[in-house]
Amino acid sequence: MELIACQLVSSVDIDENFAQVEAQLSSWAEGSSLHAEGSHEKGPALVVLPECFALFGGDPTLNLRHQETLGDGPIQQKLSALAIKYQVWLVGGTIPVKTHNRDRFFTCSTVYNPQGEQVADYQKIHLFDVDVADNTGAYRESDTTAPGQRVVLFDMQGILVGLAVCYDVRFPGLFQKLASEGAQIIVLPSAFTQPTGQAHWHTLLRARAIENQLYVVAAGQGGTHANGRQTYGHSLIVDPWGEILAEKDTGTGWVSTPFDQALIDKIRRNMPIHKHNRFTNELTP
Repeated sequence: MELIACQLVSSVDIDENFAQVEAQLSSWAEGSSLHAEGSHEKGPALVVLPECFALFGGDPTLNLRHQETLGDGPIQQKLSALAIKYQVWLVGGTIPVKTHNRDRFFTCSTVYNPQGEQVADYQKIHLFDVDVADNTGAYRESDTTAPGQRVVLFDMQGILVGLAVCYDVRFPGLFQKLASEGAQIIVLPSAFTQPTGQAHWHTLLRARAIENQLYVVAAGQGGTHANGRQTYGHSLIVDPWGEILAEKDTGTGWVSTPFDQALIDKIRRNMPIHKHNRFTNELTP
């Protein structure tokens, strides 16, 4: 099995952004020893796209104007078609999905199997309402975004994958909950700012992997966008021991690494922190 993180510098042009995604998938496929019929010789491949991969850097109403009903819409149809074409499990970054309130959307991560079926959806729980010393200055996601309420995993041919998005990485309780429900991989579509990324990105991702003894696949936006917003990039794949296995610093591109179930089993057997955690096993009322 292969883990792939795709890094983009997305714009407001949906077609242009999908062209970037397809170029990366095509590049990956050319170098990944495919069977003639399109199935991957090394088992399933999990591809993770960044947060806001299809729409980025426009005015505050951009996502509201392009929000889709979950399970139906042109962005979701394109994601499904890519999963089929490249025979991958595809975590479609995030897209704007309708809520009951016409002035709020969910930042939603949708997942597709190689048959193009939407097998999971996760609405970002923690919203980025933060002041940052960059070209944008202040971020208020809650002005247009509704917070999600569900912890979500999906089964990828016997491997459990947990879903989180960007700012969620600062809340270890979510990752601990996903691990307690059996996650062996957690994916993190992201669009970290330059200052917060430089300060905390690597530390947070390695800590979440170490604490929970699982793989973290974090796909980011990585450059200066049309509206001047600066994103940190440095898409990473981190193993259960906290080692960075692959990294793309800035710009567009993809990184990949094999998934090693035996490594997870060995680390959890040698250091069974889930059994040793007295807060969850003994001290909670």
